[in-house]
Amino acid sequence: MSVLPAGDPTAAVLLPHWLSEDDRAQLAAAVRAALAEPGVHPVTAVHLADVLTELHVAAVRDAVWPAPAARVRRVTGWADDVLPVRLSAAELDSVLDAAVLPAALRAALGGRRP
Repeated sequence: MSVLPAGDPTAAVLLPHWLSEDDRAQLAAAVRAALAEPGVHPVTAVHLADVLTELHVAAVRDAVWPAPAARVRRVTGWADDVLPVRLSAAELDSVLDAAVLPAALRAALGGRRP
């Protein structure tokens, strides 16, 4: 997250969204497409750029500290490629507003795993 929000302290909370490798690739493609749209609002662009950063951080976090995600995957039965991508409410809203977001990914980000 690039800046602390003014006012609502809960807006700074980063919630994990457990996404497969394919989900993360689709999310990155959707974010890049949204950033390439003409007239994207500058604040939205910052939030979308933060999402791209978090996608990279999630992979590095798993490489450096693999045990926490591995425990969750083992308990839930999720595949080995599922990682937590931590997003703020503003970042999530910016992603969900993207017109090119696939429906299955939209559902996964909304908390419902298919």
